[in-house]
Amino acid sequence: MYEELKSKTGLKTEELFAQVTHSDAESEKIAAPRYSYWKSVFRVFFRNKVNIVILSLLMFVIVFSYIYPALTDYDPYANLLDVAGKHLSPGDAMEHFGVGLKWILGSGASGEPTFDAVWNGAKISISLAFMCAAINMTIGVLLGAVWGFSKKVDIIMTEVYNIIGNVPMILIISVLSMLFSPTFWTMVFALTIVGWLSIAYFIRTQVVIIRDREYNLASRCLGTSTIKIAVKNILPFMTSVIVTLLATELPSYISYEVFLAYIGMGMSDMSLGRLIYAAEAAMVTPGWELEFWGPVAVVSIITIVLYVVGQNLGDASDPRTHM
Repeated sequence: MYEELKSKTGLKTEELFAQVTHSDAESEKIAAPRYSYWKSVFRVFFRNKVNIVILSLLMFVIVFSYIYPALTDYDPYANLLDVAGKHLSPGDAMEHFGVGLKWILGSGASGEPTFDAVWNGAKISISLAFMCAAINMTIGVLLGAVWGFSKKVDIIMTEVYNIIGNVPMILIISVLSMLFSPTFWTMVFALTIVGWLSIAYFIRTQVVIIRDREYNLASRCLGTSTIKIAVKNILPFMTSVIVTLLATELPSYISYEVFLAYIGMGMSDMSLGRLIYAAEAAMVTPGWELEFWGPVAVVSIITIVLYVVGQNLGDASDPRTHM
């Protein structure tokens, strides 16, 4: 048959047959595309065109909150002695002070441009939210992971939670705000002194569900420490849960700040909440409405955008959506 094949094809022996070598390394390779977790997260996130619009709106808010104030020389009392420049509508403000972006929302009680005041206030409120979220999420997630995995820590922290967790959060923040001078760092302290506890309890509940799975039991049998198992085995599994939790925490800090400022217990800095409090009378005064509704609209946009982006990013962080 070999001779018959040669005669039919007219090929030499070395052309008909080739030696095949065996490689253990090559045989172990899997013919499948490489999987990148974060690449898949962003692919799923940007697949939804609505997320692109919402993310663009978030970038707009961040730019105007941090970059715009740095490029403008904002002084809330620069026109304090100009009686004719106070409480002006956008058209009247541009006629009085000259055409400019800063006057598109008119002027306030001190003759300051409402547009500049809103974005300077937004910078303070967003900075407060990010600072509190960074502190509370770091402590809450790490402690919650250990709390759910270690039964000794669980006994102690459950009692702490039963005592402190049943006290209304807004009451604790209000008392601390009254005891100390109402500054930015006082508000950060008030929002973080027990703010991490509810986060830690939520993470603890999630960890309890997955702590006794086979790979965690195997790690314990090999002598791996509790902290290392919590950080290496459990927290990466909960990425989508943590991102979703962050999406609810960020807007809540802005809401706390606005609420406390609105009832007169907020910080002295002219944050968005303080601006709303100061312009409360303008809400029902004809021609002054933008002084009140300007900061209200920006607060609403910030909280909604942060929540939607966080929720959708949390959904995209779930590996089950990467198929």
